[in-house]
Amino acid sequence: MTPPLVAVQDVVKDFPLQGGGNYLALKGIDLDIRKGEFISLIGHSGCGKSTLLNMIAGLDLPTGGTVLLEGETVKRPGPDKMVVFQNYSLLPWLTCADNVHLAVERVFGAVESKTQLRARTMHALELVKLTHAADKRPNEISGGMKQRVGIARALSMEPKVLLLDEPMAGMNVEEKEDMVDRKSTRLNSSHRT
Repeated sequence: MTPPLVAVQDVVKDFPLQGGGNYLALKGIDLDIRKGEFISLIGHSGCGKSTLLNMIAGLDLPTGGTVLLEGETVKRPGPDKMVVFQNYSLLPWLTCADNVHLAVERVFGAVESKTQLRARTMHALELVKLTHAADKRPNEISGGMKQRVGIARALSMEPKVLLLDEPMAGMNVEEKEDMVDRKSTRLNSSHRT
């Protein structure tokens, strides 16, 4: 059997409480994710879904246990593990294209020309049907469009693992249906997990 791309092994996460003691958010979590798999974490608000995603992304560390990506312990965030958060996480002074381009340039700037970087940026916006809004700033677009810019930014970096933390919360029904179809097609064609 192929080794997992992501392995969560006996993960524990607790948080210190102000009055003393700890809040146990996760205990004994085991999960293997293989390349090309789609995994959904389902549970009530506050059950630890986002906490687990943050640890896989390297944004937080487990109190106990291990998170591995391709057999290496996850210790920090990086472009190989991208998260699309519930909030928009866009820089308000940049255009939609510039918000995507900032990430593209960080990951591919040393190996691609400016023309290639711009094409990569526009392709990502095309995937989420936002080329028409490329020159708009976040305060000039809807919440659903902001969320799609975040998805475009994550996809543009070609991560090994794409983590989605309620990425469609600000979208209307039509946008959600379209994004599900587009993400499935994009992820399947690029063999991303």
